[in-house]
Amino acid sequence: SGFNGIGHMDTMLRGRHHIGHYKEGEEFIQNVFHVLFLLFSGKEKSNLSICWLQYEISKVVQCLQAKNKKKLKAQGRKSKKLAKNLLKAPDNRNHLSLWKLYAYLEWLLGNIDDARKVFDTALCATGTGGLKSPQLCSLSLLYAQLEVELLESIEGAVMSRAVHILTKLAESGPYMPYSGQVLSVNILKARKTYEHALQDYLSKTPVADQDQVSDANQLVNLVGCYALFQYLTVGIDAAVLIYAQTSEKLEAPGPQTCENTGENFGIQNFPTALEAITLLHTNLLRFHMKISVYPLNPLREALTEALKRYPSNQSLWRSYIHIQRKSHSASKARRFFDGVTRSTNSLEPWLFAIQAEQMRKKLTENVQRADVGEIHSTIPETGLTNRIVALFEHAVQSENGTHCPLLWRMYLNFLV
Repeated sequence: SGFNGIGHMDTMLRGRHHIGHYKEGEEFIQNVFHVLFLLFSGKEKSNLSICWLQYEISKVVQCLQAKNKKKLKAQGRKSKKLAKNLLKAPDNRNHLSLWKLYAYLEWLLGNIDDARKVFDTALCATGTGGLKSPQLCSLSLLYAQLEVELLESIEGAVMSRAVHILTKLAESGPYMPYSGQVLSVNILKARKTYEHALQDYLSKTPVADQDQVSDANQLVNLVGCYALFQYLTVGIDAAVLIYAQTSEKLEAPGPQTCENTGENFGIQNFPTALEAITLLHTNLLRFHMKISVYPLNPLREALTEALKRYPSNQSLWRSYIHIQRKSHSASKARRFFDGVTRSTNSLEPWLFAIQAEQMRKKLTENVQRADVGEIHSTIPETGLTNRIVALFEHAVQSENGTHCPLLWRMYLNFLV
């Protein structure tokens, strides 16, 4: 292919094939993990196990995206073997984050019943931390989110497995696997519990530095669980309201006061928690639009606001490009990209602006090349080509763009 990369560079198509993981790069990464594994112990070793399993999951996701069933099967076997070996280690047996990743891996591979068993086992084994346990919240949130994605419509969702998981989490009692129904009285109690828990969290006094990160994560998980619970039991507006209220609370103090004082809980966790909550909000809106009729505007507004604040968040940009593909007018998106690239140094807005135009070009070419009887329309689309070249030129002149190998490779690739 002309160059040999370590790991993978999956942004470019080479002929029909996606560039996947190189054999040499893959061997190198596996060796690094094996060597490091012997050097660490205790908590560090558990954290390394999580990184390793996340890396394996990323490869499974890549096989899923490339729709390569044969490769997926082989990769799935390898990844599961590693996951089981990691969980056998005595330190990791009660490590909820690892159990969560293993269940997620099973789910991605399509073994939904096995994944549910793993989730249920982990939840039963952890006892009764309820909303106070960050790991339990995180595990329940992922389990509920995956279950929600299986729903075909929001009607009847009150009796779903996802509601059962979120209700049990709020009860703080021992977990019981889903038996097919959820009692209305339990739903009402759970709603009250969530409401109080969130209020307590937002009015909490500041804590020591090392707890800030876990506190921010815990707040995000709590808001995610509560909003998803409201979405399933009341509706989309109730869920959006929770995201709006929490964001308002976290935004209340300006970021300037943030560095000088450290008085308010909202101030300390301002950036990370707010960004994660925004992401949950936009993802829920996207999902809701997929399964029912809902206007596009709330999602578009939420994304444009979020991207002005977090111009380097790739997930938000992906969602933005995804919804812009549906609209036939490109001018609004172009003005937005232009505004963001002027106001920030990060490179993501340039890369995504280029990607959006390339998608548009591909779409135009597909339409123009469609066979109409004997006539083949072969008018080249020069306007878009010139625009893309201009974007590349501007991007490589920016301070970060000059030093970005990916950008130069994309530019060369496009010119070829």
